[in-house]
Amino acid sequence: MNKIFNPKPETWSAILKRPTQTIGDIEVTVKEIFMEVQINGDKAIAKYTSLFDGVEFDNSAVSKLEIDQAISTIPSALKGAIQLAKSNIEKFHSAQKTAKVEIETIEGVNCWQEKRPIQKIGLYIPGGTAPLFSTVLMLAVPAKIAGCKEIVLCSPPDKKGNINPAILYAANLCGVTKILKVGGIQAIAAMTFGTELIPKVFKIFGPGNQFVTVAKQLATQFGVAIDMPAGPSELLIVADETAIPAFIASDLLSQAEHGNDSQVILVSTSKTLIDEVEKEVQKQLEVLPRKAIAEKAIANSKLIYVENDKIALELIDEYGPEHFIICTKDEDFYVNNIGNAGSVFIGNYTPESAGDYASGTNHTLPTNGYAKNYSGVNLDSFTKAMTFQKISPSGIQNIGKAIEIMAEAEGLQAHKNAVTLRLKAIEDGK
Repeated sequence: MNKIFNPKPETWSAILKRPTQTIGDIEVTVKEIFMEVQINGDKAIAKYTSLFDGVEFDNSAVSKLEIDQAISTIPSALKGAIQLAKSNIEKFHSAQKTAKVEIETIEGVNCWQEKRPIQKIGLYIPGGTAPLFSTVLMLAVPAKIAGCKEIVLCSPPDKKGNINPAILYAANLCGVTKILKVGGIQAIAAMTFGTELIPKVFKIFGPGNQFVTVAKQLATQFGVAIDMPAGPSELLIVADETAIPAFIASDLLSQAEHGNDSQVILVSTSKTLIDEVEKEVQKQLEVLPRKAIAEKAIANSKLIYVENDKIALELIDEYGPEHFIICTKDEDFYVNNIGNAGSVFIGNYTPESAGDYASGTNHTLPTNGYAKNYSGVNLDSFTKAMTFQKISPSGIQNIGKAIEIMAEAEGLQAHKNAVTLRLKAIEDGK
């Protein structure tokens, strides 16, 4: 682990640099697959599923029988845990509903705003070594609350041509309307263009590897929205002498085990704590099943000492972490002043894992510094804000002259005429 003491502000950018990989070659591959899926549809999907996943089948759709069989294999304890998490996620996201906003801006001019669901959404759920059934809950639950009509889920099949049973259980529990055994670039392309088997969607959600990330960005060029730009998972913890070293180490490792390119950072005003956390990390690392993965991420981690909370906050805001844990005596200082973070976890007994699974907040969050200008997934991510207005004859008289003057000043005569004709009709008693 890399220890850094009192870094100067001009060095922060270099110190906080994320692990990034070149995407030049990836973009070429993504564009080629997109073009082929656009032209050949399901034939291209089958080709790349065979190439990348090593399985072949004519129909990628998951049947009701497959779902029922998967459900029967889920241990009751896991079902109960998933149901508890779903309940908390429902409560938190249901509380985000907003009422219609309505106002009379001037006499006779009524304006209002209403939220309407995005009708067709696509969810990408990674499989691989860590099948993220928790992400199904995080995306499908708010989608149902928002009222989305179609919820399409794509997830890569294993070598036997199956999707992880827990993913199928969570999808069925949350009301996903169609599940496809399709992963990678081809899944994003299929939901972008639509095929005979896979519906075209209006917005795509979900994490993935660098290929999926670039594919989602390419999808936006074809009129499909995405949840946010994404990158490797990351965590920053600020802690002082009141923090518990074993807890801090466990949180750092919980993010490090996501992948080789995950990034974890500890910022502390205590040199003693930094030393104790470093020892705890090595101790806990030895018994982790995903030690090899976590070890690579930890090797690139940072342990940063700064002299006071003010400097720490400035450094953290510069970084804009996806996950931000606060374990300090003066936690309110950070809670009240943090400007850039995806999700914040406060106190020694609030692990980042709680947000990943069952506290109720959403774990689909901006990475790679995008917390500076993007929100994490929330209920509004699945809706559009539509505005309405109705103007009475007296209302158009109250604002008509202003519209005419402004339209003429911009040189848009037809805009002016649309008002002038109405005002004249009122004057003529029509």
